[in-house]
Amino acid sequence: QVQLVESGGGLVQAGDSLRLSCAASGRAFRNYAMGWFRRPPGKEREFVAAISWRGSEKEYADSVKGRFAISRDNAKNTVYLEMNILKPEDTAVYYCATDPSLLQVIRGRPGHWGQGTQVTVSS
Repeated sequence: QVQLVESGGGLVQAGDSLRLSCAASGRAFRNYAMGWFRRPPGKEREFVAAISWRGSEKEYADSVKGRFAISRDNAKNTVYLEMNILKPEDTAVYYCATDPSLLQVIRGRPGHWGQGTQVTVSS
């Protein structure tokens, strides 16, 4: 059983930075792709970023390219999402997810999800 616990959310102002963390436990974290998704208020959940288990492949949604960066530390079983130049439209509940397949993560069909952490960006 895989367990994912997100942290680092909060209330920030537009232009600020924030780093989210997701700690994984259970199955072999090192062999799993990881991803971040978000659900803005009143909208569907959407893909944000994904990273392969080696960290060599990364994918981003167009809306966050150049502002967000995904990374992972396999020794700590943790994946991060560095968010810069935050905008009010980045306000959402952010979810961590994992799957053995990077493609499944990118397609929004990972096998495991975290509970989410709220990020609110004020204008």
